[in-house]
Amino acid sequence: MTPPDVLIAAARSDPSLAVLEGFHALKHAVRFDATIELAVTANVRAVVALCSELAPDVSESLISLLREIDEPSFARCAPRPPATGVVTVAVRPAVDIPAALGSSGSAVLLEDPRHHGNVGAVIRAAAALGAAAVFTTGDLDVWHAAALRGSAGLHYALPVATVEGIPDTARPIVAFHPEGDSLSRGIPANALLCLGSERSGLSKAVLSRADYTVAIPMREGVSSLNLATAAAIALFAATTG
Repeated sequence: MTPPDVLIAAARSDPSLAVLEGFHALKHAVRFDATIELAVTANVRAVVALCSELAPDVSESLISLLREIDEPSFARCAPRPPATGVVTVAVRPAVDIPAALGSSGSAVLLEDPRHHGNVGAVIRAAAALGAAAVFTTGDLDVWHAAALRGSAGLHYALPVATVEGIPDTARPIVAFHPEGDSLSRGIPANALLCLGSERSGLSKAVLSRADYTVAIPMREGVSSLNLATAAAIALFAATTG
């Protein structure tokens, strides 16, 4: 039988799988019906206690997935083994992009993001605020373990996918740019919210597609916001109208 740490190492380079590090990522994956291939811990009793405290709604399903392994094996399952003591392999779900764009709620497009943690934090905010989907462009693996840590496994709460550019959509396209109109003008609830990186912002190609260009007001002297913070503001503005 292949050792769990070897299976997890192989899953990290398998585009059909995702590695979730920590209890909260597994909790959300189970809550939102992920297909779990493997979930390992060196201390089942501790994870059961976390289930009882933090996830009683899914504790029976989650506990049934756990496989206890020895401490040295668990230590090899992640570069930095999570303090909550569980590492999981789950299937990356297929995303029907037209269907995602046709559902209710605003959607987010991140153009060429550079930091896994920021992408994960955007997904976490999008899930909390009922967004329809999160899309990214560029070569960053949106399902990387570091992004899943940032989202606490909430990739499974909504469609998350990489696209070539702005997908065909009837949604109003709202680009966030420092020279845009004031955010106080409001944002349509079903908009596609486009945000660029802190360093480069949005490309001319994306800006040329925008129906609206909007700026987040900031104190003079502050040059930019963290991508996840900007996305959370954008999503909240779209949610509240």
